[in-house]
Amino acid sequence: MPELLRGLGASAGTATGPAYRLADPPRLPPPRPVTDPAAEIQRAYAAVEAVGAEIRQRAAAAADETSGDILRVQASLAEDRVLRDGIAAAVRAGQEAPHAVAAVLAAHRSALLAAGGVLAARAADLDDLRDRVVAHCLGLPMPTLPQPGRPFVLVAVDLAPADAALLDPERVLAVVTSAGSFVSHTAILARARGLPTVVACGGALEIGDGTVVTVDGTAGRVSVGVTADPPPTSASPAAPAEELRGSTADGHHVALLANIGCAEELAGLAVEGVGLFRTELLFQHHLDPPSLAEQVEAYAEVFAVLGDRPVIVRTLDAGSDKPLPFLRETDEPNPALGIRGLRVVRRHAEILRTQLAAIAAAARGSRARVSVMAPMVTTVAEAAEFAALCRDAGLPTVGVMIEVPAAAVRAAEILQAVDFLSVGTNDLSQYTFAADRRSGELADLLDPWQPALLSLLALCAAAGAALGRPVGVCGEAAADPAFAVVLAGLGVTSLSMSPGAIPAVRAALAAHTVDECRAAAQQALAADDPRTARAAVPRVR
Repeated sequence: MPELLRGLGASAGTATGPAYRLADPPRLPPPRPVTDPAAEIQRAYAAVEAVGAEIRQRAAAAADETSGDILRVQASLAEDRVLRDGIAAAVRAGQEAPHAVAAVLAAHRSALLAAGGVLAARAADLDDLRDRVVAHCLGLPMPTLPQPGRPFVLVAVDLAPADAALLDPERVLAVVTSAGSFVSHTAILARARGLPTVVACGGALEIGDGTVVTVDGTAGRVSVGVTADPPPTSASPAAPAEELRGSTADGHHVALLANIGCAEELAGLAVEGVGLFRTELLFQHHLDPPSLAEQVEAYAEVFAVLGDRPVIVRTLDAGSDKPLPFLRETDEPNPALGIRGLRVVRRHAEILRTQLAAIAAAARGSRARVSVMAPMVTTVAEAAEFAALCRDAGLPTVGVMIEVPAAAVRAAEILQAVDFLSVGTNDLSQYTFAADRRSGELADLLDPWQPALLSLLALCAAAGAALGRPVGVCGEAAADPAFAVVLAGLGVTSLSMSPGAIPAVRAALAAHTVDECRAAAQQALAADDPRTARAAVPRVR
C-alpha cells in the first residue's frame, strides 16, 4: 500500500514517475578571523555582481514573460545598495565575506517573514540569493536540477526562481516541495508550465531517489511507493481543437475554461476560452501602478490570442497574501479579513477606474467576448456599485466572484445586480471553515469535498438556474475530475482551471450522463464527511 503524504495543491493535475531530489547548496565553513577587510569586501562584491549577472542572463533567456519578470526582480536584489552597504559593515565588524552575506540576507529575510503574506513567500528568493553568493565566495558550484536520464518528479525544500524558471515539462513531470505556499514562485512558475505541484508537503524530503510517486496537484496529495511502475505520464496535454467543448455523455454542455495570468500561458493551447484572467500578475512587480497604456497592451495581447472566444477578466485581486508595493497599506491586524480584492477601491478608487478603462479599450480592438468580474464581493450593494462602474466604462457583461459565505447565501439577490457568478472555492473554503488556505496542517478542512462547501455551491448554482444566469467555478477544485462531475450535477455551467487539467475533466464529464451527475451531486450533498462525498462518484475516484 503506497504511503500517502499531504500538502497544499499548488498546481492542478496528476503525474506519476520516479522522484529525484534537488541537492543541497554548499554550506558555510567555520568562521575565521578577517585579516584584510578591504579584500573581503571586494570578494563579497565580486560574488554579488557575478550572481546578479547570472540571474539576469537567465531572465533574458526565460521561456515566458512571467519567469523573466520574476528573475529580473531577484537580480535587482543583488544590485541593491543597501545590501552592499550591509555586507561591508558586517565585514568590518569581523565577518568573512560568505558569513557577512549570510548574516545581512538573514536580516532582510526576517523582515519579509514579519511582513507576512506574499512578501513572506519571497523569503525563498533571498535564501537562493544567499546560497548563490556564498557558493561564489567559496568557489563552489550551485547544485543543478537532477539529470536521471528519464522524466522525473522533482523533490526539493523549495525552488528559487532561477531553478523554477528552468523547469522543462519534457523532463520534469511534477514538483513536490517541503516548504512553499500557493503564492510562492515555485507555485506560480509551475502553474505557468502546467506541472502538477504539491507544496508544504510533510515527509517529502524522506522520499528516496528513484522511488515512484504519484503527485495529485489538485488534492495536494503524494502517493509514495506506487507498486506499478508505469511509463511516466503527465495530465497536461493540450486538447485537440475539434474537441474543445465539455459535455456530459448525453450532450449537456459544461464550458471548460482556462485560468491564466498572461498571454504566454495560452501558447499552443486549444481551449473553449478563459474563465479567469488573473490581472494581478501584471501589477505584481511594479513599484507604481502600471499605466493605462501598459495595461491596454497586456490585455489586448490576451484578447488577440483568443480570437472570438470568451474571456473573463478578474479585476485586481490585491491585499492579504498578495500585497502590492504601490498600495502602501498600513499594517492590518488580520489582512485576510481586511482591505483586499474589491475592498481596495475604498482607498484607491482610481486604480480600478484605470483598469476598467484599459480593459474596455483593449476589448474594443478585439473580437474576444470580454466579461469582467470583481474579487472579494460581499454584499449586494458592492455588486451593484461594481456593475455600475463597469457599465459606465463601456463593459456591458459584469460578474462577481463568490468567495465569502455572506455572498453565497445572498447569491440570488446578487444575481439581480450582475450577469453571472464565478465561485472561487479556494477562498470560499478558507472563510467557510476559518482555516488559512496556506496552512498544510488544515488541509483536511480545506478539502473541497466538505459537505458544507458543497451546500454553498449548491445555493449559488440554484440561484443561477432560477434566473437563467451562468454560475461558474474557477477555484482549482474545478480541476478535480470527480468533483467536476458533482459540480455539473449541481447545475454549475462552467469550470475554469489550469489548462493542463482540462483533458481529464472533459473525459470525466463525457463518462456520465447529466442525470448521473445530478444523482452524484445529491449523494455528495447528503454525505457527512469528504470521504463519503467522494464515494458518490465511484467511476472517477
